[in-house]
Amino acid sequence: MNIFEEYKNKILTIIKKAEKDKLLVLPENLNGVNVDSTPPNIDFDLSTNVSMVLSKSNNKSPNIIAETIIDLLKKQDTQIEEIAFAKPGFINIRFNKDYWNNFANKLISISHKYGSSNKDKKKYLIEFVSANPTGPLHVGHCRGAILGDVISNILKFNDNTVEKEYYVNDYGNQISHFNYSVYLRIREKLYNENFPLDNPDLYPGDYLIDIASNIIKNNKNVNFESFKDIEDHLKKLSINESLKLIKKNLIDLGINHDNFISETNIVNDKEVEKVVEKLKKSNHVYTGKINAPEGEDKKNWTERDQLLFRSTDFGDDKDRALQKSDLTWTYFASDVAYHNTKINRNFDKLINILGADHAGYIKRISSVVEAISGEKNKLSCKVSQLVKLIKDGKPFKMSKRKGDYITVEDLVKQVGKDATRFIMLSRSNEVELDFDFSKVKEKSKDNPLYYVQYCYTRISSVFRNCNLNINDDLIIKDQNYDYQKDELKILKKLSEWPRCIETASNKLEPHRIPVYLYELSSEFHSYWNKGKDDLDKRFISKDKKISDDKLVFLKIISNTIKLGMNILGVNTPEKM
Repeated sequence: MNIFEEYKNKILTIIKKAEKDKLLVLPENLNGVNVDSTPPNIDFDLSTNVSMVLSKSNNKSPNIIAETIIDLLKKQDTQIEEIAFAKPGFINIRFNKDYWNNFANKLISISHKYGSSNKDKKKYLIEFVSANPTGPLHVGHCRGAILGDVISNILKFNDNTVEKEYYVNDYGNQISHFNYSVYLRIREKLYNENFPLDNPDLYPGDYLIDIASNIIKNNKNVNFESFKDIEDHLKKLSINESLKLIKKNLIDLGINHDNFISETNIVNDKEVEKVVEKLKKSNHVYTGKINAPEGEDKKNWTERDQLLFRSTDFGDDKDRALQKSDLTWTYFASDVAYHNTKINRNFDKLINILGADHAGYIKRISSVVEAISGEKNKLSCKVSQLVKLIKDGKPFKMSKRKGDYITVEDLVKQVGKDATRFIMLSRSNEVELDFDFSKVKEKSKDNPLYYVQYCYTRISSVFRNCNLNINDDLIIKDQNYDYQKDELKILKKLSEWPRCIETASNKLEPHRIPVYLYELSSEFHSYWNKGKDDLDKRFISKDKKISDDKLVFLKIISNTIKLGMNILGVNTPEKM
């Protein structure tokens, strides 16, 4: 029920017939024909640029082309109230009340899937969070976690198959340092040894004390005298405890991953060797030298032969090392192997959600996916920019330091899951976000979450006062409604929902949904407030009855808000 797509198809059908009737000459490509909503200051419902697109091929001005198309549309569409040309080359269309009457009835019948559209269903793998398993998640991870989860929800809403994956970076020096830090905390608990807080390689966070305590409690037969003797076993225990913290943080945010993939398993299963052999056969790797990294003193850089991936063949600025000087694999090599396992699982599309500090990593990993799969644009990467926490106009730390960061646990305790998810999505992931605690807790228009939830609550109160349940399906006897200008304005806004979902899905931009919901809620609140002075705009009569047209009007608004909030993973309370 995308009215923009419906009318684009209608216009394309009309102009193709007009070409057969020798009324118009069409260009080879009609992809430039668009149908969009009009700006708020223009009192029409739709606008199309078709006369502008056809101007060149017909060697006529857009207004002359528009005359022909307007005449054809008027003859074929009885639901158009007014149609007019607007410079430089647009045709604006306003529908009559019959059109919006039919629109409301259709919307009631498909309410639970309104906006869902998928002509080409795909199988997606979305990797997000993938934070090192060295402690609980912090606010820096939070935005990317929510971004990945809601992109997954949008794609699922459009009937795609989606798997959500967490890549556990449990291999390398950082894990070794973390493991040894846990061991020293265990020694601290068992033997009252002081933890060396001055060692920069160690993890000083208080959460390690809890990890150590859990390991001691659940492993009473393990001897912690020698780190060397238990290093490998302790590593598994430490990572398991850390993952418990991470999974709890994710659940607190309303996020559940389908898969947790271990980097250690990938290395131990010789997946790196397998993919390197694969790349060698396709001549995508070679032995050569690379220049010093940018910013590094060239005097201290020793050029040496290394195994390199030909990343420059795919537009990267330099080729990338797969092996270190000691012949161990680089982090990039492990990542290449991991992405090879993704490709081997036959997903149509791979999506990675990356932190702000990983933006430079996109080209090389996209290049290697193309090299392995032979497909361009197989992998899409979205970068989640930084979050600044603000309170009373100043940067804010919510709790005592737990390591070096503010945890997701603290954030959710302060403002709740709903506020965290909604506000983290309120701006494009490509720009930094100010998370202002004062505004998040306000009960005003300045708090977008409150404003949207309050819209749903107001509608719920009307149903409740009429002894109706907002969640029940409506059985309507009279389906001939008489919507007025203010109501038609909101119906027009409702018609934009499928376009919002389509754009959010195609561009992987979930911030469009909270923006849309806020705009829809604003329109409704304005209408509600007019009821204070205008009896015709009140929903309930003195005898606590409500007309069918008002009931349908409220139901389709509340259904759309609930759909959007469900995709965002945010509640729609019936009372506040």
